[in-house]
Amino acid sequence: QIADCCDAVSLLDHDRILRGFLSLVDATVRTNRYLGDSAHLALKLQSAGVPDIPRPVPYREIFVHGPAVEGIHLRWGPVARGGIRWSDRPDDYRTEVLDLMRAQVLKNAVIVPTGAKGGFVVKRPRYGADAVDPARAYEIFITALLDVTDNVVSGRVVPVPRRRDSDDPYLVVAADKGTATFSDLANRISVERGFWLGDAFASGGSGGYDHKRIGITARGAWVAVRHHFTALGIDPGPTPKSDQTPVANMRPDSDPVTVVGIGDMSGDVFGNAMLLSDQIRLVAAFDHRDIFLDPSPDPATSHAERARLFALPHSSWQDYDRGLISPGGGVWSRLEKRILLSSDAQALLHMTEEYPTAAELIRAILQAPVALLFAGGVGTFVRASTEADAELDDRRNADVRVEASSVRARVVGEGANLAFTQRARIEYARRGGHVNTDAIDNSAGVDISDHEVNLKILLALAVESGDVAAGEGGRLLHDACDDVVARVLRNCALQSMALSRAHAASPDTMVATEALLADLEATGVLDRTVEAMPSTTEMEARTHAGAGLTRPELAVLLAGAKRSLTAALLVSPLPDQAAAGDVLASYFPASVTERFGHLLDRHRLRRELVASVLANDVVDRMGATFVHRLAADTRARPASVVAAYVVARRTVDADQWWRRVDDSCDAAGTEALVHAAAVVSGLLEALTRAYLRRGEGNDIALTTARDRPVLFELEAVLPGIGTPYRQRMRARAAEALTEAAVAPELAGQLACMGELAVGADVADLVRTTGRSVSGIASAMLWVGESLGVDRLIHQVGLAVAEDRWSAAVRRGLVDDLTDLRRLGACQALQEHADLPEPDAVVRFLAERVEQIGEVARLVSEVEGEPQPRLDAVSVATRAVRQTIGGPAEPH
Repeated sequence: QIADCCDAVSLLDHDRILRGFLSLVDATVRTNRYLGDSAHLALKLQSAGVPDIPRPVPYREIFVHGPAVEGIHLRWGPVARGGIRWSDRPDDYRTEVLDLMRAQVLKNAVIVPTGAKGGFVVKRPRYGADAVDPARAYEIFITALLDVTDNVVSGRVVPVPRRRDSDDPYLVVAADKGTATFSDLANRISVERGFWLGDAFASGGSGGYDHKRIGITARGAWVAVRHHFTALGIDPGPTPKSDQTPVANMRPDSDPVTVVGIGDMSGDVFGNAMLLSDQIRLVAAFDHRDIFLDPSPDPATSHAERARLFALPHSSWQDYDRGLISPGGGVWSRLEKRILLSSDAQALLHMTEEYPTAAELIRAILQAPVALLFAGGVGTFVRASTEADAELDDRRNADVRVEASSVRARVVGEGANLAFTQRARIEYARRGGHVNTDAIDNSAGVDISDHEVNLKILLALAVESGDVAAGEGGRLLHDACDDVVARVLRNCALQSMALSRAHAASPDTMVATEALLADLEATGVLDRTVEAMPSTTEMEARTHAGAGLTRPELAVLLAGAKRSLTAALLVSPLPDQAAAGDVLASYFPASVTERFGHLLDRHRLRRELVASVLANDVVDRMGATFVHRLAADTRARPASVVAAYVVARRTVDADQWWRRVDDSCDAAGTEALVHAAAVVSGLLEALTRAYLRRGEGNDIALTTARDRPVLFELEAVLPGIGTPYRQRMRARAAEALTEAAVAPELAGQLACMGELAVGADVADLVRTTGRSVSGIASAMLWVGESLGVDRLIHQVGLAVAEDRWSAAVRRGLVDDLTDLRRLGACQALQEHADLPEPDAVVRFLAERVEQIGEVARLVSEVEGEPQPRLDAVSVATRAVRQTIGGPAEPH
């Protein structure tokens, strides 16, 4: 009837508005209207049903409206979490929250819940009889959100009355701007309402992990910053350890690092970060109140003064002891019209203006030629040269904002959200600056909150089952703090290393990257325009120019790959395998799993945790395109690729190899870590591909138990076997690793380790022929060299893949040649089953001496080409197949 009435409306704009309201009503799936006499209305919307909604489009949103409070809560998925902030933007708070939710989605890729964000504004005056204080406004907003959220009682979902959607019981909130002290309030509301999450509803607070005391967000950001500096040959101080407070985390041989910052010492992120090393030379900083300059600070003295301010409640830069500031420095209010700048300060900031305004001085600080620009305050301060200030949502800082092209710091650390726009990060990175994204740099905060919430859920099960007393859960949570912090910082390090490896490999992997980007865009995981990712045309241009993606672009790709893979795993049976129990246990502290491991299967987010842990491990260790490439090559589902990867990882005990790489290469620098880790990941990819092509690996426990003993024995015997060609290749590989600063002993081990890629084939032949591991491995190595298989594989690796078709040909040829090496060894051992392995191989090769000569001629021709030709390799491969005489089919 309403639609019919709209047809009768004469003006098009009126028709559009009326139909928009109708669509909005249709998109409303829940309301608290039927729950009582609340003065504040809550409407839950299916966002995609709202016409002309700004991108990115959330999964669901809750709009709260009433006489005292108005607000919005946006979620990217059914299991999502993010902070609730007190907004000071009454006219466009949804725009503010939408931008923050988008950043939260990227940040939360490392944890189970995807991103969410909420914001509320107080509509009544802050003072007087009608005033509503922020705590009361927060309580109204949180209560309204819970009004339209399902509960869980005795394991069963209790739905909201008259809802129009399916079960949706997960709602977790976190502290944010203006609500940092409200976690206890939120948890009290949750407990009083009997909400199933209890005091796990809001992380932090008196019953959780105190982020400021632990300094977790700053410590995670410092891991990222230190990674950048290590690549530059600078040591700004050690990576924070879980058993160290920030102030105690010093080392006398660190390199002094000049820093400018956004924030003050009372802030959680900035305050903690500026205490992580006594080698920090903080020469300038500003917040929303003051500007601080110290042109030539003494690192130890200034560190001690910063520590004093950090411990001083509600401190500001005005509390800094002026007697400790170097000549020419000082502290000024941003309200001053002009600031007298000393010659020392002018030289520091490369300014010629003697009496700059506060805005001019802040812009100079942002453009200072220092080692590190560390953002720990709220606001967007750097935009791209292609962006206009009017396009950005932070109007308050428009007068101090600078272009990325003018930022001269060598490294940027974004401890706070949105300090740079994404386009600004990309522009800065393309000019040689070292930067990730805020989602990477400050992910430690959300990571530890995720651990806290999931630990509380598990401990609540322990209380419910009678394993612990009701009051013991809090103590157990805090006893596990050091372990949790160590895991969180480890995740930060893995993400930084993943970006370094991806950045180094990016120019050579653009074809696979474009394929992944196209798939992520087609499935709605990623919007290239919103995320400032290059178009297909630009990707092709960069490919031809030999250029890759920047770290900020790769960070978006990394997050998108994790989110896509997690979703694929959740709809597969993989999280339900028995082997997934070990994956789930690895998420929790050892002290907790030892005592409550029997309760893990009852954890309400068990499947989500398994999927998240696996997705993070695969993408961080193997790269963003790994699963997508192998799924396309082998026609396998993503879950099958992950299962085969887990088998490969466990059969070669990759964990111990990664530990050795980290321990041996950390001091040598990023280049050594990248090269050494690439050897391990290369082995795992080859083994994963082998299991997928044979249709094995889906049963993780069975395949691992079957093949692991063979791989361990193969690892032990490999150094003692091999052809002269293979020995030369090992020596060259070891030399290349040593030149990349890998320790010589480890380089030698890694050079031999790559040959474990034949492990799956060896294990198969051990079962089918009954021959020894060393005999089969030796036979494969001799056949591979004698028939030119190894040399051809090397030539294929040198060939350039300019598009996805040539890349597919490359992969198919490698698969063919790998199969032929295995087939040749199998033929030799079966045709001469009465002979020992070495004699069987010699006889086999002797019987084909003429064909082998022809193959050698073809291989030499391939090697003689200036650029390897895949068609020539294909001809040589056909000759190898004919020489062996087996039933191999080409790929």
